Amino acid sequence: MQNLKLGFIGAGFVAHFHARALCSVRGADLSGVFALKGTEDLRDYAHRHGLGECTIYSNIAELCMNSDVVAVLAPNFARIEIVEQIADAVQAGAELKGLICEKPLGRTVAEGTRLVALAEQMNVPTAYFENQIHMKTIRKALDQLAPQQRAMGPIALARSAEEHGGPHEPWFWDPTRQGGGVLSDMGCHSIAASWFVLTPVGKDVRFLEPVSITADCALLKWGQPSYRQQLLERTGVDYGKTPAEDFCTGTVSFRNPETGQIVRAQFTNSWMFDKQGLRLMMDGLGPGYAFEVNTLRSPMEVFIGDAAAEAVADAEAALEKSTASRGLLAVQPNEADLYGYADELAEAVAAFREGRDALLNWRYGLEITRLVQAGYLAAEEKRTIDLTDPAVQKRLESYNSLIAQGRGGEMLFA
Repeated sequence: MQNLKLGFIGAGFVAHFHARALCSVRGADLSGVFALKGTEDLRDYAHRHGLGECTIYSNIAELCMNSDVVAVLAPNFARIEIVEQIADAVQAGAELKGLICEKPLGRTVAEGTRLVALAEQMNVPTAYFENQIHMKTIRKALDQLAPQQRAMGPIALARSAEEHGGPHEPWFWDPTRQGGGVLSDMGCHSIAASWFVLTPVGKDVRFLEPVSITADCALLKWGQPSYRQQLLERTGVDYGKTPAEDFCTGTVSFRNPETGQIVRAQFTNSWMFDKQGLRLMMDGLGPGYAFEVNTLRSPMEVFIGDAAAEAVADAEAALEKSTASRGLLAVQPNEADLYGYADELAEAVAAFREGRDALLNWRYGLEITRLVQAGYLAAEEKRTIDLTDPAVQKRLESYNSLIAQGRGGEMLFA
């Protein structure tokens, strides 16, 4: 059976992470790429690692005509236009077997709804890329605890945190282009991972029903004058005028529709984590059992003294978002596998080969977008949001947070 021809739209940071993950995946080649910048670097990486031809295309239509699967890895603000062009290509004869969208599906519920409608119009199987659900550490913990869950009852509290010092690209910092701040950027990861961990063994990923959410957003570091100036000089984004939150925390309550049990997911995210680099922390607590994951724990340690650090300074060679190049460093030898990128790619490839949606499809991604937006609403109104209230559900269909509108100062500076 021939490998699926995988085409990337986007050649930035996350596209390179997926290319690294593809080194561990069978059944797919990186056959092409379209992006406004970075295409040559991605093509060269693909050639060096035997991932495929990775032809650079001048437009989305050409990419679609020469691909089996298209992955939308471009910035959030461009998603609608990109998928509309994919839909036009399919109508013109492109025979796609799968569509991938990197998180978040949309910046708002309205955007996510539009993308789902386009995919269903194309009648093409979809995969929503939420890598943390595919992390081997989480999957192994749940497998190990499956007998305990069946005997004692499911996990009742899941806690998930993703924290680092801030994004790479300027557009990520701009709430009007990204769709918010750290809640939009990383809260989607933590909410999805916790929902998955809480789901009873053998049940669908959307089995548990979201019933309420509380959230708090704050600007703790990047709103201070000195850091605000650094950010302005580095990215051109002025947090004195259009700030976004660099810290968020909250709780989502879910109901088991079979038993009525309420379980809870706590999430915490920040762009102000000035330690080794990116840290993912997750744990699950059930009656008589528990598990914990911390990606900064590694079986390998590296120490670099001051003299050696002066010779070579490349902090991120050790760890994503690393902030140091000397001292005792946390080093992960295969981050693409550790964070779940390889497994989510492999699962999507297998699903598309069988002509079906991946475990997480775009409708699932829409529900994550809905929860993130409900979190912003809870933070704005400083109250618990009842997700079962028809009036709230209706409001979320057209809701756009103050932060995403560029009016974050009204709540963050209050």
